[in-house]
Amino acid sequence: MGPITHTAKVPMDIGSHRELAIFQVAKLPNHEVILGMPWLEQHSPRIDWGQGKITFESERCTTWCLKESPTVYAIPENEAREENLKVEFGATQSKKDQRIQVRLLDPQARLPTRGSAKAAGHDLYANEERIIPARGQEVVATGISITPPRGTYGRIAPPSGMAVKHQIAVNAGVIDSDYTGEIKVVLVNMSDQDHRIKKGDRIAQLITEKIVESDSFQVPKLGKTDRGQQGYGSTGTSKAQIREISARAFGKFYRRPDTTTGILKYSKKEGRISLESVNISTELAIKS
Repeated sequence: MGPITHTAKVPMDIGSHRELAIFQVAKLPNHEVILGMPWLEQHSPRIDWGQGKITFESERCTTWCLKESPTVYAIPENEAREENLKVEFGATQSKKDQRIQVRLLDPQARLPTRGSAKAAGHDLYANEERIIPARGQEVVATGISITPPRGTYGRIAPPSGMAVKHQIAVNAGVIDSDYTGEIKVVLVNMSDQDHRIKKGDRIAQLITEKIVESDSFQVPKLGKTDRGQQGYGSTGTSKAQIREISARAFGKFYRRPDTTTGILKYSKKEGRISLESVNISTELAIKS
């Protein structure tokens, strides 16, 4: 096989399921195409080279992938080339331009700014005056709308200065990439005094984060994990391991001069375990 010269991302529609198949193109002296084993093992398709179609009949495909017709036809070469060009152009543009598109909805609104060259977020500014009541919250307009870079979403985070000095926090911090309305910030006052927001005040940070735009699908069961269904408060703890020993082994251990045996008592009020009594009978301490 010769060196790989191209990588083609070809979308395949199988009923309501779309799969983006990735093909590596190389000069093959004896073959026209080679399908990778991981893909073949997962889907196990039946290929009709004469008719130019692939039929998916495996349990995986009929259970998870397919909802309608189990047959997909090859995309014509000119359409495949056009689709590849679109994908490559989009990827190139995404790499070249990571800027946030900002529209001023009010001529007096301020553009987001960065406090330093390597600041994680862009500062957002209030476009109106508001009083954040003690132990309450208010929605503050910024007078701008945005489109984040391709493959990202916007997250609104509190500026550290407001959090430390005035106990002002931020709620509701996700801006979807397809939202084009005005950005508004939910400010929460956790102090016992009202806080005044003036027009032009820095009220939040806008951070762009990468996101995987994934779909969900139903499965009959989930894979097994060590944690399983253990929920809140289950991490960072471990179960006590109790090992049974024979009467003979316990007798040797019990007679050691550096060993104390007894009954343990747990005090919920004091939150500690103490030795209640010592030198108990071996019949109570072991299981014969």
